[in-house]
Amino acid sequence: MTAYVNALVREISSRVQNIQCSRVHTIYIGGGTPSLLPTDLLHELFDAICQHYTLEKNAEVTIEANPDDVTQQWLKGLAGTPVNRISMGAQTFDDKLLSFIGRRHNSQQVGNAVRACQEEGITNISLDLIYGLPRQTLEDWQRDVEQALSLDIKHLSAYALSFEEGTRLETMLKQGLVEETDEELSRQMYLHLLTATDKAGFQHYEISNFAMPGYHSRHNSIYWQGLPYIGIGAGAHSYDGNRTRRANIPDIKAYIAAKGVVPHETEVLSEESLYNEFIMTRLRTSSGIPLDELSEEERQYCLALAKQHLSRGLLHIKDNHLCLTKEGIFTSNDIISDLMK
Repeated sequence: MTAYVNALVREISSRVQNIQCSRVHTIYIGGGTPSLLPTDLLHELFDAICQHYTLEKNAEVTIEANPDDVTQQWLKGLAGTPVNRISMGAQTFDDKLLSFIGRRHNSQQVGNAVRACQEEGITNISLDLIYGLPRQTLEDWQRDVEQALSLDIKHLSAYALSFEEGTRLETMLKQGLVEETDEELSRQMYLHLLTATDKAGFQHYEISNFAMPGYHSRHNSIYWQGLPYIGIGAGAHSYDGNRTRRANIPDIKAYIAAKGVVPHETEVLSEESLYNEFIMTRLRTSSGIPLDELSEEERQYCLALAKQHLSRGLLHIKDNHLCLTKEGIFTSNDIISDLMK
């Protein structure tokens, strides 16, 4: 861990000269499980950031954490760092399901972790939930959503389970030991999520994300708006906000061993790729595609392809933004694909 943090500090220092603006509005420590990192190493990491960059006073600073890592001792260790937001992967409040999917925490630890953060003054808390888990019923999911919202959190992310290649769940799926959730059940789960979060005062600002007013994830919104960001670490990605992406080598040992410039690849996006990413990221948000930001040719192309979905009530135009309707969300991947070049 020390060697890796030392490598992160070296990269933070070396990248500064290539950045046009050194003012930082958001920091996100994740994914993986950064809550395993000793807090003294987190302090070193933030010291390096603040030495080379100017952190805005109202910056959003998030760290991902496993619920069982969030103890009073860990939180007190965070004191003195700029962390003001914590994102936890609750996944479900069903202990049997948590065990089945290989999570190392239990449902009680989620509630304990949230309350511990709040007692230490960190109230900007986000929870992740997964729906469509094997053998999960609609009633199970309703209890999960109800329990999450009862914890006075500010942000909720909810994702449908996907069977990733090479995982234990995917192997079990191939062996017939588990089944994918029925499409109609998944639809009912998502509809309940929309209803429950709306009733609780949450704003549905992106397909999978819900927040109390003023608590949208500013960091994630940067990706959806095509703004520049710097990725530090093995496998980290960066974007200059124009058309160039950078991907660091994903090999941790090679990353640590790099004493100069971190080995990386760059990609210059074509006009077609820029258009496609614009469509994909903007249409996922509640504000939709700002038609004024497309060229005249792109706008006409996009609207021509959108016509069939507009007539079916899956898309609508509001304030010159092309947006998904509630019904359109359920086929959003198909609609986004249809609008691409």
